[in-house]
Order: sequence, then structure tokens, then C-alpha cells
Amino acid sequence: MNEQPIPISIDQIRASAERLKGKSFITPLLESPFLNQLAGKRVLVKAECLQRTGSFKFRGAWSAVSALSTDILQRGVIAYSSGNHAQGVALAAKLAGSQAVIIMPGDAPQLKIANTRQLGAEVVLYDRPGGENREKLGEELANERGLHLIRPYDDPYVVCGQGTCGLEIAEQAQSLGIKQATVLVCCGGGGLTSGIATALESDAPDFIVRPVEPQYYDDVVRSQIAGSRQFVTGSQPSICDAIVTPAPGELTFPVIKEKCKTGLVVSDREALMAMGQALMRLKVIAEPGGAVALAAALYHSIEIDSDVVIATISGGNADPQTIAQALEMTTVSSE
Repeated sequence: MNEQPIPISIDQIRASAERLKGKSFITPLLESPFLNQLAGKRVLVKAECLQRTGSFKFRGAWSAVSALSTDILQRGVIAYSSGNHAQGVALAAKLAGSQAVIIMPGDAPQLKIANTRQLGAEVVLYDRPGGENREKLGEELANERGLHLIRPYDDPYVVCGQGTCGLEIAEQAQSLGIKQATVLVCCGGGGLTSGIATALESDAPDFIVRPVEPQYYDDVVRSQIAGSRQFVTGSQPSICDAIVTPAPGELTFPVIKEKCKTGLVVSDREALMAMGQALMRLKVIAEPGGAVALAAALYHSIEIDSDVVIATISGGNADPQTIAQALEMTTVSSE
């Protein structure tokens, strides 16, 4: 199993959903009248921060790991990640009785590094600011140790796992009588965006999907406009560590190009304020990269045509200091 690539399709997303039964959570679709008032339209929040390991990444990780043969699982798996994919693969490997090696940047949030180790994975740190290449390191270690590499977004099993979030959005929205909406998705390499877009094209064809990225890392939006993959130039600091990627994925961009409308870009300040709003109004913790879709819904609503917006909170693994900063900023901005 998982030796040949599979298509990113609704059938494969449904197959991932079957394998995820009893393993992943069905996360809620939350609403607050205060957020609706702030945005000037109805805002629903898909709280993937309440998923196992605190982000949507467990969906894709288990989808990929559960499709592996016994022989591959016995050898072990390897992944590279700034934190959320790391924790997802670490837990998935543990549940499957396999061993995981995770390559993480040394400047990743300490909470994410500690959590990955606690889940039983071997963590190998690399120098992200110094320009060390995680993909190259991952392939080298995979070859040296005979490990199976699970990429964070350029893996069809991972993308189809993330698409199960879209199946839930469609079903939950239908139960609320919502027939049209714009779905905003926190976007790094595009795994969640392309998975959700594929699911909704089938199950909620009148929904519009738009990626959301942090300022300076709007490679997906620029790629949509250019019609080809664009790369980040320079190394501007960003608080949204979870979605700071150099370019959209080779596998994911064609899906985004075909199925999504042009994305939105938010500032670090807007992401922090959205974090604060999520905690105060919805009682959920979002990390900065996981809050960009909500930030777009709240602070860029004029750029969204739909009367109903569904925003993903893709992860909630934030350090206490960042949470405190977000609350302080949101309190000040609300006075």
C-alpha cells in the first residue's frame, strides 16, 4: 500500500474519511454574534484547533500512515515540519506501532518541538534562518535509514486526508441550511486548501474556496495571479510560522489554480487580533498561522462578496507568550 501515487479526488477523500473513523475528531463549526457584528456578515469557524494534536494535520498524517504496508511501517517514517505536521505524523506513527523521525527548524515554537518529542518521535533540528534545506536533509535521512518520507503537502494521501475537513464543512453547513458561502482556508503549501476545494466541489458546489496567507508569504496568491508557481524572495520575519512556505506545492497548486478563487493576504497584527477574538468570543486557542483565515473574515470582509463566510482555524499550538500578546493587542484594539 501507498507505493503508487493516487489521484486527489473525491473518492480518495472519502476513502481517507473511512480510515479516519475512530481516529480523528469531527471538529465543530462555531459562531459568535460578536464576530458577525465585527465582520458585518455571518462568520462560521471550522475549529481544527480542536483536532487531535491541535491542528488539521493529523487528518493527512493518519491518511498517509494508515495506507502504508506493514513492511514500510516496520522500517519507520520521516517527515519535515515546523510543528503541526510533525505532531500529526508523530501521533499517527505511534498509533500505527511505527517509529517517526521528524526534522524541525531550531527556531520553531518550543511547544511544538516538545510535543513532538513527547509523542515518541525522534526530533532532528535544522538551521532554518541559516538556509539549511529541510527537503534535502529529509531525503538524505530517508535514504540512509530506509524510512518512508511523508511530505507535509506534496503527498496525495496527505491532501486527501485534509480534504475530509471539507466533507465535514459541507455536511455541517447543510445542516444549518447554508447553500452558498465563501470558505477561507489558512494556506501554506496548499494541502488543506486543495483538499477542501476538491471535497466542496463535489459536496457543496456553490461554495467558493479562497486561500489566505500572511503578508510577505503570499506565494499562493501571486501564483494564482501569474498562473504558475511563484516563490518567496527574501526572509521577512513572520509570526505565522506554521504557514511560512517558499512556494505552493507542485501537487497542490494545479488543484488550487483550477478550483479556488484568488486568495487574501493578512498582516501579523491582524492574525494576532484574530487570535484574541477567537479566544474571547469562541473560547478556542488559535496559533497565528491558524488564525489568518479568521483575520481575513473579520478585517477584510469588504473583499468578500458572500453574505456567509466559513473560516478555518487550522491550528492552536501557540506559545503562552504569543497568546498573551494576542489578548493584549485585541483588548487595546477593542477600546
